Amino acid sequence: MGEAIDIILGLILGAILMYWVFSLFRKKKNKEITEHQSTVILNKIRSVCKLVSVEGDFAEIYHYENTKDSFMSLFRSKKKALIIIKAKAHIGYDLNKLDMRADNDKKKIILSHFPEPEVLSIEPDLQFYDIKNGIFNSFSPTDLTNLNQEAKEHIKQKIPESGLMETAKNEALQAVLVVEKIVETIGWTLDYSALEISNQEKQFIKE
Repeated sequence: MGEAIDIILGLILGAILMYWVFSLFRKKKNKEITEHQSTVILNKIRSVCKLVSVEGDFAEIYHYENTKDSFMSLFRSKKKALIIIKAKAHIGYDLNKLDMRADNDKKKIILSHFPEPEVLSIEPDLQFYDIKNGIFNSFSPTDLTNLNQEAKEHIKQKIPESGLMETAKNEALQAVLVVEKIVETIGWTLDYSALEISNQEKQFIKE
């Protein structure tokens, strides 16, 4: 009789031990899966990198003139051109600058800072008119490369007065919602309650 009780107690203790080991293994495995999910979603958001929210078209007239001294400054040769710059400027957000962390227990991504909009790219198209080459100073392929860069800088200086930055700021919530959709692809949620959101944007969320 005593041996039977010992066997039963041994089986019970063995079952309890096996259950404890299995629960510990499952808990560790679930934690590893959750941490892997958080790493995946954070990398996925950053892989989007740059999010364009506003596109602007520019058309500018640019006068180019260059004077070159030749033969020990005895002669001056001037080249000039009238350039029509047509350009597209893309304004948006660099998602690498997001401040966010993962709450693995609640399967939540906490977004604590959203970057300011910036110029992501400028695509200029130059059309040359009234080109005048100097005798010792003519346009070269290098000049065209430099002019392309000057055109970008010229358009970049025009952006602040164009209102594109303000428009992009007004589209910030839409950018946050894009991030939220990415987070939801693996069943997590995005907490952006730390961000400053206007009453108008809050009303948009409720609707």
